[in-house]
Amino acid sequence: MYKYEKLLQSKMSEENFGKVAALKNPKIFEFIGHFAEHCNPASIYVCNDSEKDVQYVREQALAKGEEQQLAHSKQTIHWDGYGDQARDKVNTKFLVYKENLKKMAGLNSVEYEEGLAEIMQISKNIMAGKDVVVQFFSEGPTESPFTIPCIQFTDSWYVAHSEFILYRSAYNHFLNMKEEEKDDFFRFIHSAGELDEYGSTVNLDKRRIYMDTQNNIVYSMNNQYAGNSIGLKKHSMRLAINKSGKEGWLCEHMFIMAAVDKKKNRKTYFCGAYPSACGKTSTAMIPGEQIVGDDIAYFRNLDGEFRAVNVEAGMFGIIKDVNAKDDPVIFENLMKNQEVIFSNVLRGPDNKPYWLGMGVEPPKEGRNHFGEWKEGIKDAKGNEVGVAHGNARYTMRLDYLDNIDKEGFEAKDGVKVEGILYGGRDSDITVPVEESPSWRDGILLKAATLESETTSATLGAEGVRKSDPMANMDFVSYPLGEYTMNNIKFGEGVKDTPKIFSNNYFMRGPDGNFMTSKLAKKVWLHWADGRIHGEYSAYDTPTGKIPKYDDLKVLFKEHLNEDFSKEDYNYLFTFRCTKWIEKLERTKVYYKKMDPNAPQEIFDYWDAAIAKISKAKDQFGDLILPGAFKK
Repeated sequence: MYKYEKLLQSKMSEENFGKVAALKNPKIFEFIGHFAEHCNPASIYVCNDSEKDVQYVREQALAKGEEQQLAHSKQTIHWDGYGDQARDKVNTKFLVYKENLKKMAGLNSVEYEEGLAEIMQISKNIMAGKDVVVQFFSEGPTESPFTIPCIQFTDSWYVAHSEFILYRSAYNHFLNMKEEEKDDFFRFIHSAGELDEYGSTVNLDKRRIYMDTQNNIVYSMNNQYAGNSIGLKKHSMRLAINKSGKEGWLCEHMFIMAAVDKKKNRKTYFCGAYPSACGKTSTAMIPGEQIVGDDIAYFRNLDGEFRAVNVEAGMFGIIKDVNAKDDPVIFENLMKNQEVIFSNVLRGPDNKPYWLGMGVEPPKEGRNHFGEWKEGIKDAKGNEVGVAHGNARYTMRLDYLDNIDKEGFEAKDGVKVEGILYGGRDSDITVPVEESPSWRDGILLKAATLESETTSATLGAEGVRKSDPMANMDFVSYPLGEYTMNNIKFGEGVKDTPKIFSNNYFMRGPDGNFMTSKLAKKVWLHWADGRIHGEYSAYDTPTGKIPKYDDLKVLFKEHLNEDFSKEDYNYLFTFRCTKWIEKLERTKVYYKKMDPNAPQEIFDYWDAAIAKISKAKDQFGDLILPGAFKK
């Protein structure tokens, strides 16, 4: 008999208890039993992979008022509380053993015993009187080399519903695990806590997300916003980054997509990392290409090949500015009667959803994340409340998309990656596309130096530049220098190392306006595709290789039916020496701040790069036109 057997039988139906017992896994019994005793829910429902259980979760999310049905019968809407609208970075911390605290000094951490005592005090009896649900999922395809099994214990049926859309159900995977595998899975315990009359979390001052990467468990209390509550999203990503660092693979904040060349009957897989608002989703969704995943990728070396899988089965996307013109594929799907959860948007009197930048005139009143809303209403601080929150979201299955690459999405061994894109946002440094000379150069010059520039209301004024190496700094769960070196080692350890390219879609001209349209990214992608297949020659720069004008002129005409002037080409692809030196110096400062023990070889590399650029500046001038630089 397991320790918590009688307790679980008292809180579960015979059918639900049977589902847990069938797994014959003491660690699962211990996890569910411990929190059944500690959090004290009224009942526990256990899900397997059946449609019956998925439907039960959907029904309970509606019955408990966590979601409301919209005009389209398969669409629902959920609202988080007014103060629970984004990831809580301050109270998201790593539980770290005392001996490792110094090593983790650059990350938001709390001493293990102290943090554990706090979260256990907060979670004591937090589920009293509530019905909870236990689910089994897989990060990545089930029963594959990439699979990470996960178990979630939550009192939020909205969270449970979201996870059934976003992840692959994996009860059968747990059922078929070999004896030696039964200890290795991620655990997530979540509670929305006490709720108000709107069904929103009350005790936001006790909102905590504590991650124990040493034991692969995450505690998330007093929150509902999916970025804080959905264990398998960014919490799991932090556990996976730590696990991958120990085991020699990679977990990256990247999309996976295929560049499609119909003339050559060719498909080339790219992965890409871009900080928030730098073009990640729009690149993954370029018209005419195919998508495998939009957010998180696992990389493994399988028989010497660089292989990637999409960890997720759905999209938790920012809905602001999704409209028929800019995001036609997503917008079309949001208009259909299919399973979608809208969060923190307006429900109009017509029972339809409305959001910011929708391209449709919204109603003057309705219900949103603020409560009952009407145009011009202000919050307690006197701020006018908009139609919807700027971070409002949609949760939707990926396989609804016409442009999904089904073969790549379902492949248990993933897809072979041939190109990696790293894109930031800056108005005056980085060219639109540049190929790295090698993998190591790519990680240290393209990935580690990624920055996102805050835009200014005054055209031409320089914004604040925020460093975000690999577009992953919110989720890196062990020291940055070690993580950077692991990226280098992994890429250099495969047979056909992918080419690395940098992107920047936000170069501004002398008049302060953007130099190219939003769709120009299709041209930069297909130049990169051509380089991978040896179809274009290139000019050297001090940091890599850039396109030649004649090739881009043809690509602009072919893909966008646009003319591309030599004048614009020269401006966009000029190498700016002083600006690049300043960028590298900022990166050095950031790395020393985030990881005082980062390997010296990283800084030696950047110093050598600065010396190389300084020499080029002396020889060719501060602004080097395309083709003018000679090695």
